[in-house]
Amino acid sequence: MLYAILGHDAPGTLEKRLAARPAHLERLNALLNAGRLILAGPLPAIDSPDPGPAGFQGSLVVAEFASLEDARSWADADPYVAAGVYTAVEIYPFRQVLPT
Repeated sequence: MLYAILGHDAPGTLEKRLAARPAHLERLNALLNAGRLILAGPLPAIDSPDPGPAGFQGSLVVAEFASLEDARSWADADPYVAAGVYTAVEIYPFRQVLPT
């Protein structure tokens, strides 16, 4: 099943985010290579594709996992969690309608 994972950044953590980004992307690429990643990306803190020093307010990942528990375990092991970038992570079952 698909799950939407929404990570919420703590204020002032842009430097931590940038430092942890390579490890974060490595995990996302593993999902992609396994054919399980639908989409992933950051949520800019301002209305701009490149927010500069304003940074990000979080991230969205939509990927396939065997269960909600597996999605939670994967999210809990994210480098952004370990680095203190995320203050909270929400996970929701997701049903893709479009594109088909």
